[in-house]
Amino acid sequence: MKDRLDALEIALTNELREREFYELNAKRTDNPLGKAMFEAIAKEEMEHYERLKQIYEVWEKNKTWPETIPLKVNKTNVQNVLKDVLKKVAEAPHVDMDDLVAVRTAIEFECDGVMYYELLKEGSTEPNERAFFNLLANIEHEHFVSLKDTEELMVDPNSWYRMRERGGLDGA
Repeated sequence: MKDRLDALEIALTNELREREFYELNAKRTDNPLGKAMFEAIAKEEMEHYERLKQIYEVWEKNKTWPETIPLKVNKTNVQNVLKDVLKKVAEAPHVDMDDLVAVRTAIEFECDGVMYYELLKEGSTEPNERAFFNLLANIEHEHFVSLKDTEELMVDPNSWYRMRERGGLDGA
């Protein structure tokens, strides 16, 4: 019981810390791609926080996994946000080292989040609890993939665009 509450407290702290990080970097960057991505992930992390908070409160009160709280969160929309911004950006967006450092820090956050939610899932015998933590792990993984994609764009935009245009080097 105490272990589960402690785990949920850690998850709450992590989600709040990550949201604050994404909001700070969304305000800081002039890069439209980075701004859109950081804003989208900040919003999703806040949703995770709110859902975990509801679960924590019910668990603390009833000593069991809640049955009345919907065990779903909105699917991540980061890939769509990135695609929309890229359509509006005619050339590779300007990237400064702070942007790249922020993306790389975020990659670490999301990787840690995936591992943490996987551990919580594996430590549970309650099917709804396992499903919920599996969903969070999957969404954190989607954030991780989006951030890695953004890192690649920032480091080598020419290769990034070439890979997505699906053109062949033979002129076809």
